[in-house]
Amino acid sequence: MIHESANIHPSAVIEGNVTIEANVSIGPFTYISGNVTIGEGTEVMSHVVIKGDTTIGKENRIFAFAIIGEESQDKKYSGEPTTVVIGDRNVIRESVQIHRGTVQDRGVTTIGSDNLLCVNVHIAHDCIVGDNIIMGNNATLAGHVTIEDYAIVSALSPVHQFCTVGAHSFIGGASVVVQDVPPFVMAQGNHCKPFGINIEGLKRRGFEKPEIHAIRRAYKALYRNGNTLEEAKVEINKEIEAFPVLQGFLDLFEKSTRGIIR
Repeated sequence: MIHESANIHPSAVIEGNVTIEANVSIGPFTYISGNVTIGEGTEVMSHVVIKGDTTIGKENRIFAFAIIGEESQDKKYSGEPTTVVIGDRNVIRESVQIHRGTVQDRGVTTIGSDNLLCVNVHIAHDCIVGDNIIMGNNATLAGHVTIEDYAIVSALSPVHQFCTVGAHSFIGGASVVVQDVPPFVMAQGNHCKPFGINIEGLKRRGFEKPEIHAIRRAYKALYRNGNTLEEAKVEINKEIEAFPVLQGFLDLFEKSTRGIIR
């Protein structure tokens, strides 16, 4: 189904069970195939490929040569009907690649809303990318990675499979992430190491001074006081009732399979 208000260039190829909602524009030489839904007000520019079982929300902007919903680069993938789901108001720049999930995991690659994915970002199978995230040019996610809300992964930084990058954290440019990055932490290097909390980012997002001070104490408990991880958990847990924002640290510790950057 193609809404009558959609603006589709004559050179675009659309085949399969495709739904294009109101006020969508499709640029020249774009190819859309499969069980695809494109939400209202989304702009798809030239030479874009959208395939598979893919759902794209409202008011996204998808730039030239992006590839969304292609088969995963996992040798176990055998053509199973897996998916990509993308939220609203994302900016997906040139040559971004987003691959669909695998049945060995969730079966879906998920992108939230209000994200900026810069040139040549790669998001592999079964990743979970939250909301309000920035990924710089050539940042790459291996399979099964989680990027939590408001995190920034700077240019040229790869993230190892099964890692989590915590909410409001900041990964510096050309860093290699091979273990989980706790929320609020700034990290950089090969391999990535912590070097403080993302104070400027927290101020911009409206965190109060007492919350920032509590986050700083949690960071010191984890990295500066000579504690083991278990000892740091105890110290952080003491302040959870007064500062619920610290729960993000404990949640990450609980679910971590790769270990925490130290």
